[in-house]
Amino acid sequence: MYEIFEKLLNSRGITIYKFCKDTGISESTIYTWRKKKTTCGAKIQKAVCEYFDVSADFLMNGEEKEEGRAYYLNDETAAIAQKIFENKELRMLFDASRNATPEDLLTVRDMMLALKRKERGEDD
Repeated sequence: MYEIFEKLLNSRGITIYKFCKDTGISESTIYTWRKKKTTCGAKIQKAVCEYFDVSADFLMNGEEKEEGRAYYLNDETAAIAQKIFENKELRMLFDASRNATPEDLLTVRDMMLALKRKERGEDD
């Protein structure tokens, strides 16, 4: 399981320090998990799954089950995302967000929400 955790960290450009800071799990707990090469405790497993938005199955074997949760919350969101993807001018949003940090994505989200508020005349 630790190897999959490490791959999740690397694929998202996150350090153990940042993960621990964000989740409140101590670095020594993570290093003990790595050193023992066993499955982690329930607290770590839950934190990893929530932090990286993966299932426990994925953390155990690196694969999601077919009947696992869908990528999008609902069909309407999936349809909108598909339309964005099919638009050549907007498709780059998918590529741009793939390697973005969580902080960058939150900044983009906040900017989009501010634009929507301005559109509706709700400027602060």
